[in-house]
Amino acid sequence: MTRVAVALAVALRSGPALAQELPERTADLRVEVVARGLDDPLYLTAPPGDARRFVVEQAGRIRIIKDGQLLATPFLDLRDSVGAGGERGLLSMAFHPQFARNGWLYVNYTDKHGDTRVKRFTVSAAPDRADPASGKQILFIAQPYANHNGGLVMFGPDGMLYVGMGDGGSGGDPHGNGQNRRTLLGKLLRIDVDRGDPYAIPPDNPFVGAADARPEIWATGLRNPWRFAFDRATGLLFIADVGQNLWEELDIGPASRGGVNYGWNVMEGAHCYGAGSCDTTGLVPPALEYDHSYGCSIIGGFVSRGRASPSLDGQYFFSDYCQGWLRSITYQNGRITSRTVWNVPRLGQVLSFGEDAAGEIYVLSDNGNVYRISEQ
Repeated sequence: MTRVAVALAVALRSGPALAQELPERTADLRVEVVARGLDDPLYLTAPPGDARRFVVEQAGRIRIIKDGQLLATPFLDLRDSVGAGGERGLLSMAFHPQFARNGWLYVNYTDKHGDTRVKRFTVSAAPDRADPASGKQILFIAQPYANHNGGLVMFGPDGMLYVGMGDGGSGGDPHGNGQNRRTLLGKLLRIDVDRGDPYAIPPDNPFVGAADARPEIWATGLRNPWRFAFDRATGLLFIADVGQNLWEELDIGPASRGGVNYGWNVMEGAHCYGAGSCDTTGLVPPALEYDHSYGCSIIGGFVSRGRASPSLDGQYFFSDYCQGWLRSITYQNGRITSRTVWNVPRLGQVLSFGEDAAGEIYVLSDNGNVYRISEQ
């Protein structure tokens, strides 16, 4: 065990009350480079049943890895629309569950003014190219500052489109957006893009009909979710929420449970933020946290469910932007049951993770590489 691994075995706390102490085992893991030369790759995904892998570059391009090669021609180039730099840029994409039939894909980016836009595009007659003229705006959210954009769009197991939104930025959530249900900032949103124009509100969203809340909201109290994921096997939702000055957190719960308040900015992790005491009534603590002695910004990943690495089944992988380590947990019956630190070659600064159509997991680095995780 390295010094950092030993320290994290104590500093990483887990369980419903964050009191469960588990030893952190170490194990070897294989990471294989599947693409090089990308420009700040921030996300990887694929349409259902498709062997291609699509990589989002922060500057505004979507690239395709096909038959083991990174194609030179982008699938979609939005650089003329995207304002990139810092925490801004083209931040994610999602394929509609019926992409093979309707050709729809969704992107989340910050525009030239720094505001969030979610748009739908349609694939062209050439399957490796989207039609850049087909863009239809789904959501527009004004951003008061340049950071904490969240930025992930993802279809859930229920077919709804989920959108992760940060608190609007600056530091400490100066406008109180995390706890303000009248704004979409600091929230996880859930919308139905198969109905309405440009979308409909799912009738089982938790704040439908509430006078003091936006009906798009699924969960509240988030600072900067980077990223969230649905476990294909269990239906659990994992949210990695970047902390302020002291604590990084991982929230876990049933994806079907709406209206959860994850606490920001009353809480940072499982701790009162900016006060010696606080009212935690109705706030859901994280399943895991770690302090800033061991990282600075949690990078959320996915639960491994790919058939190529059966020994990794059920492991939720995550990293930290400052430290670049690779770790995983397993979560069963409402608690974390194991923690692992993986021995891997230096990955650079981990920017994000990805998951292909087969459920295999990828790590995306600032060195321009995309790595596939596989058992040793």
